[in-house]
Amino acid sequence: MTKDRKLSTDERILWGKVARSIRPIQGMAGARDELDALLNEAQQQASTEKRDGADPRSAGSGSQQTTEAAKKASSGIHYPLERPVKRKIANGRVALEARIDLHGLVQSEAHLILLDFLIRAHTRGMRHVLVITGKGSSLGSDGALRRAVPLWFSKPEFRYLISSYEAAARHHGGEGALYIRLARRPGEAS
Repeated sequence: MTKDRKLSTDERILWGKVARSIRPIQGMAGARDELDALLNEAQQQASTEKRDGADPRSAGSGSQQTTEAAKKASSGIHYPLERPVKRKIANGRVALEARIDLHGLVQSEAHLILLDFLIRAHTRGMRHVLVITGKGSSLGSDGALRRAVPLWFSKPEFRYLISSYEAAARHHGGEGALYIRLARRPGEAS
């Protein structure tokens, strides 16, 4: 991120939620109050922008994304997992290090929760996770999350986190779940 670029409203809200979920370092308890105030301010600004009809992403210099992640996002697509890797995950020889179930969530909730989950998993150095979207075949639903989640992966906020993904094996949820290989962290050995 360039030094001149300011965080957009959505980025500030997301950062506030992530920062809220951590424990402060001993002696830094006052910083949490500061973060709460920033989060409340960002949420109020977002609600006024929505009410006024302004696009929150165009506020400030947020539209000047020159970050490496934004360049990668526009550069292409995610590739499916290699067949041997998928087979090893399905057989249990490669462990799924974390899983999240998005059943019953609306898309806006699921988007934030999934992004937070993937950021945490990536930060912890995890490589393979399972995301359960559900097949969406109950009550006349056509699987909104099942269709939306792979589309989200091409957005800049997800792009740098994910190396590849593919539908899970039947016993892990089949087409209602995804195996995700997270990208390596910068400086991490192959």
